[in-house]
Amino acid sequence: MNYKLLLYVFNIMAIFYVLSGINFNNLFKKNKVIESRLFVMILGFILAYLLTNFVFDFLNVSAIF
Repeated sequence: MNYKLLLYVFNIMAIFYVLSGINFNNLFKKNKVIESRLFVMILGFILAYLLTNFVFDFLNVSAIF
C-alpha cells in the first residue's frame, strides 16, 4: 500500500476540517465568496502537501516506517 497517498488523504481531510473553522470572507471584498472558497481550497492543498512531506520525511529519517 502506498503510505504517502494515505497520508495525503488523511491530511487533506484534517486540513479542510481545521480551515472550516476560520472565516476567510473578512479578508476579501464584499460578495467575493467564490474567491474566498478558492483561496481556502488552494491553501488547504498547499498545507496538506507540506504536512504530508514533513511527516513522511520525519518517519523515514527516524526509521519508524
